[in-house]
Amino acid sequence: MKPSSKPALKRSPKQHRLTVGAAAIDYELIYSKRKTLGIHVYPDGRVVVRAPLNADFAQIETHLRGRAAWILKHQRAFKAAPTSAPPVPRQYVTGEMFRYLGSSYRLQVIEQRLERVQIDGDTLIASVRDPQNRARIEALITRWYRLQAERVFAERLTALYPKMQPLGVKAIPPLKIRDMKTRWGSCSSNGNVALNLKLIHVPLDLIDYVVLHELCHLLELNHSPAFWKLMDRVLPDWKARRKRLNQTPI
Repeated sequence: MKPSSKPALKRSPKQHRLTVGAAAIDYELIYSKRKTLGIHVYPDGRVVVRAPLNADFAQIETHLRGRAAWILKHQRAFKAAPTSAPPVPRQYVTGEMFRYLGSSYRLQVIEQRLERVQIDGDTLIASVRDPQNRARIEALITRWYRLQAERVFAERLTALYPKMQPLGVKAIPPLKIRDMKTRWGSCSSNGNVALNLKLIHVPLDLIDYVVLHELCHLLELNHSPAFWKLMDRVLPDWKARRKRLNQTPI
């Protein structure tokens, strides 16, 4: 999308309707300081479009028409999906199940002077001075997950980088780990890669899919045909992995 030569102005979000055949797509258009157009379909059916401040409205609608089938498909899928019950808050007590790299582990809380979290077989052991202090157990497990994520994600980024180097990725990008609500990963225009902390719960091959997805964004920032061709080259079965990952709730 070619930006206007006029100075960027602050623009307010607005509701719009795009008619495509017999279907109508209502969407909220939000202008912000960004370089690319982004479309997000939420589980409640809402469509939010984020555009650069100087983006031309006619070009935005042209792009949306090209993505109309994709938008309607996701709206139908969300509508057909059964409404899930709200998650039960964790109690951080012996017997609860926790996931790590795609496997389930049963929590065992034990009293011990040296506080730590470790895996033994199919058990996640939380050693604490006071087994009744659930807040402390939660803090220990949360910290353990983050430490594992820092180690595992860095290892996978280093291991997968050689796939991207011949394609033009000049160096391993800086990595940030965030607790994201709606995305598994992101890549900024300045070359920083961020991965969702919750990825540490899924199998390694799905983590690899997200890592390679974001590494491809270093070369193609949009989800353009050129981007998907890159994915085909570096991970031929990416569609199957994406399907499995999309079935995993964040």
